[in-house]
Amino acid sequence: MASEETPPPYETYERLEPMVRRVLARNPSPFTYTGTQTYLVGTDAELAVIDPGPDEEPHLDALIAAIGGAKVVAIACTHTHRDHSPAAAPLAARTGAPVIGCAPLVLTTDAPRADAPFDQTYAPDAVLSDGELICGEGWTLRAIATPGHTSNHLCYALEESGALFTGDHVMGWSTTVVAPPDGDMAAYMASMERLYEREDRVYYPAHGPAVDKPKQLVRGMIGHRRQRERQILRHLGDGAHAIPELVGKMYVGLDERLKGAAGQSVLAHLIDLRNRNLVASRGSEWSLL
Repeated sequence: MASEETPPPYETYERLEPMVRRVLARNPSPFTYTGTQTYLVGTDAELAVIDPGPDEEPHLDALIAAIGGAKVVAIACTHTHRDHSPAAAPLAARTGAPVIGCAPLVLTTDAPRADAPFDQTYAPDAVLSDGELICGEGWTLRAIATPGHTSNHLCYALEESGALFTGDHVMGWSTTVVAPPDGDMAAYMASMERLYEREDRVYYPAHGPAVDKPKQLVRGMIGHRRQRERQILRHLGDGAHAIPELVGKMYVGLDERLKGAAGQSVLAHLIDLRNRNLVASRGSEWSLL
């Protein structure tokens, strides 16, 4: 977190490079770090807004101030968790811009609180498929499908500068939660491999600092997930375990507020391992096949 001497820059904007400005929402938490970072991408004539963030008046006012006299050609969301997309509709009302980007997603499941993080108000004017473009005067954003954190997750590549806006798929301060039933570890790993094959210059995540060595970070994150998988298999080699037992052994000293999220990621690994015929479940316990 930012120190007391350098408080987070809420309700203002920072220019990160000639065509990228950042506005930080005041929604810090154990899951959002200092808050959600909204990016304004383009020129003083035309720009796109990526991840408008929470529907909070001071944040919306800061976005309008940062936009200034530019035309907003698109409001683009990476995914529809409630810290990313709820401001899309009110910002569209203020600017007249279309909401273009990820598909709408609200889970229909009996799992407890499974759809609590999802924004039920999100209603895009158009949905982008992998590789489709958002264009403005002097700039181009390309949608990169990156399912895993959520099935509808998109990253956006600014082709003129080599910047990739990674939403929650790759964050600058923490690993990503992969929470079933929508979060999918196999899809997440495939998306990570896809990003590793790219040659992006810098990542701008929705939470945390910019990543100036993207391939190095992605390689480390892939290795970390594979290490977690090996941990699970090793513990199950000692006998059947329930998920809370695995979390206790794998995440020693973890903040109590994050143990539920850790359990979701362990579950995502277990489902992937089950699909690969390596583990099986009986009731709440998991064991090796």
